[in-house]
Parts: sequence; C-alpha cells; structure tokens
Amino acid sequence: MIGEKDMAMNIPVDRESPTIDVTLQLKEEQLVLAKKWLQTGEVKIYRESLTEEKGFTLTVEYEELVIEKKLPVSAAPEQNEPPDVIRIRLSEEQVEFTKRMVSLEDVSIYKQQIEEIQHIEETLKREESAIKIFGSPKVRDDYQN
Repeated sequence: MIGEKDMAMNIPVDRESPTIDVTLQLKEEQLVLAKKWLQTGEVKIYRESLTEEKGFTLTVEYEELVIEKKLPVSAAPEQNEPPDVIRIRLSEEQVEFTKRMVSLEDVSIYKQQIEEIQHIEETLKREESAIKIFGSPKVRDDYQN
C-alpha cells in the first residue's frame, strides 16, 4: 500500500479565489510481458569412427604327400631306427577376409518446440487520491442522500 508521504501534495488555498482548480494525475504500474529468444546451448553433430582390435582363431587344413622309407625287417639289424620321412605340402587353405559396413541403427535428429507454463508474480504500485482534513470544517458528501 502506498503511504501518505508518497502522495502528499500541498495545494495552496487562496482565500481570494472562489474556486480551486487542481488536477492530480494518478498513476499505476502495469506489467508489460515480452518474450525473446535466448540461445542457451549449442550442439555439434558428427559421426565418430572408433577402432577396435579383434582376434579370431580358426583351423586351416592342408594336404601333404608323405613319402616314408622303411628298411625291410630282415635287412635291419636294429629295430629302433626311425623311418626316413619326406613331407611335401600339396595344397592348403588360405584365410581371406573382407570388411563390409553394416547398418547398426538410424539416428533421427530434429528440433522440437515444447510449451511450458510459467507462473510470474510481481507487486505493482497504484496511486489513489486521499484527503486529509485539518481543523473542523463541515464536510459535505454529495454521494449520500
């Protein structure tokens, strides 16, 4: 509430003048709401390639020709002598690999406007006219019958 000191105005009363002509301009605060866009963040969107070492274990086969020389049982005085072996690789499996990209997921990127309700409270001032009477004059109120 506005105190009397905020609105006190001394109006000189001239006894010679039959009328007093004073205009008080009463004011009040009004709340003016305005909205503006404010950038609160920035986003950089990119793809990042990561590398990962992977190890695989698999079996490979091959074919070989084995030539084994054995002495006849009657010709060898010692039975513990190992046979003479020759190995010749004829064919083998070779590992071949290729890399290919497969789709993992689709990522959608878009902007979306969201509405939210904000409650604002503010105290507003308002002026009213007031009369302070000094002494004991007769006061006439024309609004009463």
